[in-house]
Amino acid sequence: MKFSKEAVTNAIGDGLLSFPITDFDSQGRFDEASYRKRLEWFISHEISAVFVAGGTGEFFSLSLDEYREIVRVAVEVIDGRLPVIASAGLSVEAGVAFAKAAEEAGADGILLMPPYLTECPQDGLVEYARQVCDSTELNVIYYNRGNGIMTAPSVQRLADLCPNLIGLKDGKGDIQSLNKIIKTVGDRLSYIGGVPTAEIFAEAYLSIGVNTYSSAVFNFVPDMAVTFYKELRKGNKDVVKQITNDFFIPFVDLRDQKAGYAVSLVKAGAALIGRPAGDVRAPLVMPSSAECKELEKLIDRVKK
Repeated sequence: MKFSKEAVTNAIGDGLLSFPITDFDSQGRFDEASYRKRLEWFISHEISAVFVAGGTGEFFSLSLDEYREIVRVAVEVIDGRLPVIASAGLSVEAGVAFAKAAEEAGADGILLMPPYLTECPQDGLVEYARQVCDSTELNVIYYNRGNGIMTAPSVQRLADLCPNLIGLKDGKGDIQSLNKIIKTVGDRLSYIGGVPTAEIFAEAYLSIGVNTYSSAVFNFVPDMAVTFYKELRKGNKDVVKQITNDFFIPFVDLRDQKAGYAVSLVKAGAALIGRPAGDVRAPLVMPSSAECKELEKLIDRVKK
């Protein structure tokens, strides 16, 4: 861990966040050489923190050994230039194991994913997150998504119990519920927009004090992603509207063609710009050739 708690909190609270895809070779194995090049390219752009082995990075399909190697490589390549946040989750035991691996590899924090499969009561969610938080010295960001969605009182309870909890990432897009959390918990936490294709929610997020979000499309249109974020923060509504109409609305329509395309289309986009990372792992599937052509048209539209 190379960054202080304050430094990581500041980094995730303001500035564009990037979530790189994970590189696999033709046999579906982790491709270290390709991943190194991807990370160097990523941090050559204007971002504030790097989240590795996240949702866009297919955390859900990685073994612990693969994860350990991915985080090690990321920490080595980024070398203290930006905070490195890795994922953890699935169960308490798995979450503790992933957090330990991230800590040993030198990460600056973890993004705690929802529990696997089962429906969860609020007190159980707090206990799940508390046990993982208590197992590590790392900074923790809770991902409020899927079957792990906490209410405002639960987030407040977790923040009271866990000094190393520094942030909450929203993965649902329920602005009313998120606003309740922000108004209840206040600046005790930093808040990150984290719905798939978060830019489509960016204006709503900003209106309630969420100053940043995770950009998956940064993986294949980084300059546009940075421009969109900057113009959003400047309040340039005309540019935000134009990019939303030209790219994000048709991209979301394409994404909604099949479950899992929030990740699969990103990998396809990376290949289209000459930075392939292999295919997604099952249960996800890659887009069809026709869908890739549609994506290519969108990329060309915003690169002009």
